[in-house]
Amino acid sequence: MPLEAGLLDILACPACHAALEDRSAAENPELVCTGSGCGLAYPVRDGIPVLLVDEARRPA
Repeated sequence: MPLEAGLLDILACPACHAALEDRSAAENPELVCTGSGCGLAYPVRDGIPVLLVDEARRPA
C-alpha cells in the first residue's frame, strides 16, 4: 500500500535531510533516501514509516 503523496512531501531522510523515494508497494516496503552520498532505506511497517537511522538498511 503506497503512502499518501502529501506525506512524502513533508518527510525527509533523518540522516541527510534529502527527499525520500516511496517503495512501499514492493514486497519489502521501504522509503529510500535520494541523497547522493546517503542512500539509506527506511522500513515501512504496517503502513508506518520507521525513520530511525539505526533501523535503516545500508546501501549495498
